[in-house]
Amino acid sequence: MKIGFIGLGIMGKPMSLNLLKAGHEVVVYNRSPKAVQECVQAGAEAGASPKDVAERCPLIITMLPNSPQVKEVILGPDGVLEGARPGAMVIDMSSIAPGASQEVAQKLAEKNVRFMDAPVSGGEPKAIDGTLSIMAGGKSEDFEEFLPVLKAMGSSAVLCGDVGAGNVTKLANQIIVAVNIAAVSEALTLATKAGANPETVYKAIRGGLAGSTVLDAKGPMMLERRFDPGFRINLHIKDLNNVMETGHDIGSPLPITATVMEMMQTLKSYDLDHQDHSALVQYYEKLAGIEVKKAD
Repeated sequence: MKIGFIGLGIMGKPMSLNLLKAGHEVVVYNRSPKAVQECVQAGAEAGASPKDVAERCPLIITMLPNSPQVKEVILGPDGVLEGARPGAMVIDMSSIAPGASQEVAQKLAEKNVRFMDAPVSGGEPKAIDGTLSIMAGGKSEDFEEFLPVLKAMGSSAVLCGDVGAGNVTKLANQIIVAVNIAAVSEALTLATKAGANPETVYKAIRGGLAGSTVLDAKGPMMLERRFDPGFRINLHIKDLNNVMETGHDIGSPLPITATVMEMMQTLKSYDLDHQDHSALVQYYEKLAGIEVKKAD
């Protein structure tokens, strides 16, 4: 299948490369030409604009920072909507507000262009090895048709409901991840402050009820002071902003999420928001007065 891929950032580039590895023809577009050239060297074609990509491909995938960028690329001047042919499919794999997905879907439907929202979880490591978890919203027949494409980028793909349901599911995912990271940070800071070896505490609890994917993925990063971004704090802040916006719109209480959001905003004020979200442990360390040297 010939697939257009727009947005070659920390997630989009490895996802597009995995589509190439799966044998698909891929036409890529990105504002930064460097990522485009890297994909072209791997066998992709370069697109001149989102409109150009849509004119050349029956399936267009977008992977962009947030709702405004998705609307601009798909609905704006020289955008996907201007180039897409009737019957084409647009799959937005960005993490955006569910209402924005529904708005885009409605505009595309007026031109008989199909749409699914399909945000992902797993961060850069799973984008690279093609084992992302994909949460889709759309029609069941569209999901089944394009499931093989999704499976080229992820080990799991679940249809969560109609358009917007994928991003609702991603918001729920981001709440759970953020709160878990805060809990792990709080626990390891307590252990350190109390004079215990936090690495030993981690090893002791990981096999019990406190064990989790978050603990195993982020605990070692905290212990090793390794905050190179798999998923940056500023991106998690963006997702939690969408959580809060959606929660306020529908009247769903989010007190714990709001607290963790403020912790991340505090780290942003220290210019630490470019680090991995496991760096949230530094919020606790600062409050506890723990001076921790970065590992060599």
